[in-house]
Amino acid sequence: MAIKGFQGTSLLDFPGKIASLVFFSGCNLTCPFCHNPSLLAEDADLPDLPLELVVDELAERQDFIDGVVLTGGEPTLAPELDVLVRQIHDMGLQVKLDTNGLAPRVVERMLRENLVDYVALDLKTAPRRYGELHRGPVSMAALQRTVGLLLAADVDCEFRTTCVPGFVDVGDIRQIGELIRGAGLWVLQQFSPQVTLDPGLADLEPYSEEKLRELASLAAGYVERVELRGLR
Repeated sequence: MAIKGFQGTSLLDFPGKIASLVFFSGCNLTCPFCHNPSLLAEDADLPDLPLELVVDELAERQDFIDGVVLTGGEPTLAPELDVLVRQIHDMGLQVKLDTNGLAPRVVERMLRENLVDYVALDLKTAPRRYGELHRGPVSMAALQRTVGLLLAADVDCEFRTTCVPGFVDVGDIRQIGELIRGAGLWVLQQFSPQVTLDPGLADLEPYSEEKLRELASLAAGYVERVELRGLR
C-alpha cells in the first residue's frame, strides 16, 4: 500500500471545507462496482508518491485549503497513514478519512488520539452480503466494531451507501439501517457505471430518482438525517 495520487482541491469531498485529496492504493475489498479500480492492487499501475512530496505539496496549499481527504483504495491499510496525518495536523489542517470500516483498530487509534476530524464510512450492502464483494473472507465483526466506534465517538461522521442495483435494494437498506440505527447522517449515493472494477456493470442502469427517494424514505426511519447525492 502506498500513496498513489494527489488532487489539488475539492469542494465536495469534505463537507463545508475546501480540501485536497490524497489517494492510497490497496484495498481489502474488491467490490465489482468500485469506482477507483486502478487503486485496488498493491502494485497498482501508478507511481508511488514519496511522503515528503505529498507533505510539501500540502504545505504549499495550506493557506487556501481547510483540510485533507484521505481516500483510496483503503487508507487504513497504509503504514505511513499516521505519520502523514500528524504532519497534516501540524500544518493546522483538518483530516477527513474515507474508509470501508474493516480495520477497526486503526480507526480506534485515530479517534483516541484525535487524528481525524471527519470520518466517512462506506457501507457497501447488507452485512450478510459482504461475501459477494471480495475473493476472500470479510470480517463482519470488524465492520460492526467500527460502526460502534463511530456511533459512540465525538467526531463528525457520515455513513455512506452507493445504491447499486442488484447490490442495494429495500431489504439491504433495512439491514444496513439496523446496523447503524441512531446515526446522525446516512448518505445514499447514485451509482455511476462509467468506471467500475467489473466491466460488465458498464451497461447497468442506475436507479431512477423516484427509486432513490423511496430508498431514502425507508432509510430515514433508522437515522436522524438522510442525504441524497449524485442526482442529476
